[in-house]
Amino acid sequence: MSAVTGRFAPTPSGRLHLGNLMCALIAYLSVRSEGGRFLLRVEDLDGPRCPRRLAVRAMEDLAFLGITWDEPPLFQSERTEIYQRYAGQLEARGLTYPCFCTRAQLHAAFAPNRGDLLPVYPGTCAHLTPEEAAARRLSRRPALRLRVQKETLSFTDGCQGSCSAFMPRDCGDFIIRRSDGIFAYHLAAVVDDALSGVTQVVRGRDILASTPQQLYLQRLLGFDTPAYFHIPLLEDAEGRRLAKRDRDLDLTSLSRRLTRAQILGLLAYSAGILPENQPAEMEALIRLFDWKHVRTQDARLPEGVLSPPSS
Repeated sequence: MSAVTGRFAPTPSGRLHLGNLMCALIAYLSVRSEGGRFLLRVEDLDGPRCPRRLAVRAMEDLAFLGITWDEPPLFQSERTEIYQRYAGQLEARGLTYPCFCTRAQLHAAFAPNRGDLLPVYPGTCAHLTPEEAAARRLSRRPALRLRVQKETLSFTDGCQGSCSAFMPRDCGDFIIRRSDGIFAYHLAAVVDDALSGVTQVVRGRDILASTPQQLYLQRLLGFDTPAYFHIPLLEDAEGRRLAKRDRDLDLTSLSRRLTRAQILGLLAYSAGILPENQPAEMEALIRLFDWKHVRTQDARLPEGVLSPPSS
């Protein structure tokens, strides 16, 4: 097995946009530049929001760009029993508790997290007695929360540098299984990365704040910690963050007026890998790739990229 194993893990709740594809490209180039193994994981835990047709379309988009994977894609929707096994280990050790709070109650009680506005759970259900919990189960199915300790977790991110979080203040007790039975992102991602042998995680900096929870879970479950690289986000020319609802930014639209080489060059330029916006081929980008060239601040698309073709 190669010393480096990376992955791309899209959530198929919409078409991949250029920001998603830039992340996939950087993850792919990083692994292939070291002769490593590249995996694809489809994070379709929330089935109704993530139809299989969108997962297929995402795979088609990646293949169009020349991004290939070395094993059959892994679908999280098919791995519920695996996640239950690891959640059960945490429950058996007394590290979790049922949470009966409704979404409305949480929104009313949450205090925003410092800086990134992520909600931190105030511990409403943390000290329910078994009798109180049993009574509440009669009217509501609970979520399952992992109790965090009073400690600071620190790590060094390959793009963002030194990071740390005081778990009670910055993360709080967090959900590992929702009240509808769907396992949460933190648990599923940690389990899948570990069982797949992932050693390098490349993803957007908007997920940076979730890393301490994942390090915490990795330690509790006895997993190794991958190297993390939280890359900058891609914005349009006006500074608006790209989103899956922006249909002008998917490959169907772009490929009508840009070649594959032009799209690859645009993504590589936006990431900082190329000094100019020019067509590029995948093999050349693999040879050129170096993390020291990847931007650490959010990037903007060049003017005119989203303009319709002239008649």
